[in-house]
Amino acid sequence: MVWTGTWVAERLGVELIGDEALPDLLGLALRRNPKRAHLLVSSVLGKHVPQRPSVVYGSGLDLGRRVRALLGDEEAARSVVLGYAETATALGHAVADGLGLAPYLHSTRRPVAGVARAGGFEESHSHATSHLLLPEDPKLLAGDGPLVLVDDEFSTGNTVLNTVRALHERYPRDRYVVVALVDMRSAADLGRLDAFAAEIGARVDLISGAAGTVRLPDGVLEKGQALVAEHERAYDPGAASAPGPTTARGGHEHARVALDWPEDLPDGGRHGFTPDQRHRLETALPAMAARITEALGDAAAGTERGATAGALPGSAVGGRSASAVGEQPGSTAGAQPGPSAGGPRVLVLGFEELMYAPLRLGTALEEAGHDVRYSTTTRSPVLAVDDPGYAIRTRLVFPAHDDPADGPGERYAYNVAGAGFDAVVLVVDSTADTPALHAPDGLLAQLAAHIPRVVLAVVPSYTPTAEGTGVTEATGVTGAAGATEVTEATRLTEATEATEVTEAVEAPERSSMLPEPLRGPAFSSYAPEEVGWLLQDLSDVELEAPTEEREEAIQSGGAHYAESLPVEYQPSDRYQELFHAALETSAARIARAVGTVTETVLAERERPGHRPVLVSLARAGTPVGVLMRRWAQARHGLDLPHYAVSIVRGRGIDANALCWLAAHHDPADVVFVDGWTGKGAITRELADAIKEFEAAEGVTGFDPEIAVLADPGSCVRTYGTREDFLIPSACLNSTVSGLISRTVLRADLVGPNDFHGGKFYRELAGADVSRAFLDAVAARFDEVGAAVDADVKELLAADRTPTWEGWAAVERISEEYGIHDVNLVKPGVGETTRVLLRRVPWKILAKRGADADLAHVRLLAEQRGVPVEVVDELPYSCVGLIHPQYTRGATGADGKAVVSQ
Repeated sequence: MVWTGTWVAERLGVELIGDEALPDLLGLALRRNPKRAHLLVSSVLGKHVPQRPSVVYGSGLDLGRRVRALLGDEEAARSVVLGYAETATALGHAVADGLGLAPYLHSTRRPVAGVARAGGFEESHSHATSHLLLPEDPKLLAGDGPLVLVDDEFSTGNTVLNTVRALHERYPRDRYVVVALVDMRSAADLGRLDAFAAEIGARVDLISGAAGTVRLPDGVLEKGQALVAEHERAYDPGAASAPGPTTARGGHEHARVALDWPEDLPDGGRHGFTPDQRHRLETALPAMAARITEALGDAAAGTERGATAGALPGSAVGGRSASAVGEQPGSTAGAQPGPSAGGPRVLVLGFEELMYAPLRLGTALEEAGHDVRYSTTTRSPVLAVDDPGYAIRTRLVFPAHDDPADGPGERYAYNVAGAGFDAVVLVVDSTADTPALHAPDGLLAQLAAHIPRVVLAVVPSYTPTAEGTGVTEATGVTGAAGATEVTEATRLTEATEATEVTEAVEAPERSSMLPEPLRGPAFSSYAPEEVGWLLQDLSDVELEAPTEEREEAIQSGGAHYAESLPVEYQPSDRYQELFHAALETSAARIARAVGTVTETVLAERERPGHRPVLVSLARAGTPVGVLMRRWAQARHGLDLPHYAVSIVRGRGIDANALCWLAAHHDPADVVFVDGWTGKGAITRELADAIKEFEAAEGVTGFDPEIAVLADPGSCVRTYGTREDFLIPSACLNSTVSGLISRTVLRADLVGPNDFHGGKFYRELAGADVSRAFLDAVAARFDEVGAAVDADVKELLAADRTPTWEGWAAVERISEEYGIHDVNLVKPGVGETTRVLLRRVPWKILAKRGADADLAHVRLLAEQRGVPVEVVDELPYSCVGLIHPQYTRGATGADGKAVVSQ
């Protein structure tokens, strides 16, 4: 039998090296992913490849029993098992069942109203990265017993390290056990776990079913992406993705079975699952299996094994392609004795994170004598190729049907169409039993197009009780699909035991109700792991106005500048050339400043068990935050969290964003990041805003100090340089900032419990240079390393107390030029560029001899008819001036128009 990794291996030169069992456990496929094009496809996980439920469940049970033997019964009884969404929710639960004595919790990407978050973390290579932890019992993770972390694959270790870091900061413990079906670490990653264990002062064990690694040749990512693009264009989804002529055989009809799921029994581990609850489930399983059997009826009636719906495209008559159902020669699946081949062939199909309940229903059907396979739908897009040597033969595509928090999108079911099934039992929770599930293009219709008999089983979505979550009261109503919806806001408590803090810190009440950060590619052109935007998406709202009209509205009506947006400047070809030339000449200089400020932050803000959390001030600070994160990763292997928040002059920083940060991180770890300082207005604004926030919310620990790339005004202690030089990211607007607008704060769009807003200019993708800027600077990291080390050593020993000399210079210029308002003087290359791009400038002051950094300023001034005056003894390379008598663009300290004298 052909190995289901052959197709990829032959075309990309990928090699699977390790235990003899690996080819029986893993195949290979390709996917669209900016970090890893190949996908290891497990034949025993029950996600992409239909497999006997007993094999899937048995794999987890065996691992759990090994964990119990490792820990001993006493420690096993003190442990907690944590599984990863979405692929390992059932595996983790099976490990907990095998361990026998421990409660189970899995991460989730589904926020649940009324449930406090006990934490969250990131998965760097996943299609969707943000994980939430929502235990019903807020003390579930607060103990000091062993934590058992379960994932299907252990490769770089980043996911586990991110988890342990996040949880260890809040709930430190002495022992962790990592469990995976396969340990696929490279030689370079083998020592990371031990080094990390030593760093946090805990023991970390690893248990896996098999071990090996994937050898990747140079250029495999680019080759894989090209191969995906080529075959996606050629892929014909007609037979495997859309209802066709075969729908006439069964239409879109399906049978609904009433499971009589035990009252108040959780549907899985999203909010926790105890050993006692497992016993309740196992007692009820035979009766539920009997009800499904009755609903299935005679699934074989009218079905011929060689029919179009029953055979994989290109497979042998009978449709029992081993590659499609995980039964490979020599594998556990192949050795498992099955029911009589004469009975109907049934697929139990789970739904994304809902894997355990369908799996246990499948094992019960299998024990009752049915020929059963089990798999689940997924949100991960994978290329389908009709070849026996490829792990994903067919793909069903359908819309999401559980109203996901991150918006609508496609979902997938693999190796289901054409796999020879006579019946399918689709198991969803009541939250997912929506009109989208029953729509003409929905999952039920897709299944009916390819499988003669479709049975729908709905498990009630579990709603944690008020007593368990710290919720005082929640009013529930039953929706059309039977799901309970929370209709009243509830008080949530989320106590945190932070290192070096004597009292538990309660997160602000509204923090648990705020959405997760927006991430690319859905919001911004940055990779999802580069930054999470604590903003709300206003992309569909018309907010732009021509500069003159916008400023007239501000001046005449007292409107705030943050209530609208300027029209995005579209650079000319000449200006674009200037940007690229400036980037070429200044990339090393910027890289040195990035390294210097990042190393300074790490030296002064990193502490045992804690790591800095970068919070950039959107949007000018965000490219700098991304670069600092890249430096920390390249130089130290640190995966620093990075978020972008809004700060508005006269109105302060987004308090809801601070609430979210306080709920998910220790405020003392937060480092605010910006691009540069001008006269220091934002520095003062942030300090005042933090004081107001602490007084209003009772949350302390945020340090208002800003880390910047360049501090020509001597306004901060943490900087990369105090020279005023051209930072090319200041030359452009959204096209160098992930295609994100300036932030917006308007009462009719941003409520009291909302994040500030922002827009994603998808239509400007053709002009986007955001990643080009980042990559050009990051490419110079290695060459500036020695200079950075010297700079940091010197800075750490120096007196870096801000002198505010820039502010003094601005006051002098304001008086000399008869402006009499420091807010109309914009010092430095970055601020002057902003004046020319967004405002109606009066004149530009250019320092004599600073021409090298001012070519783009002179070009913009020429295009806008603004005079450039060369002056001596200017502490900045240039200064932009706005005069209230000549422009509607003048705004004062409160963000509103300055009235002319």
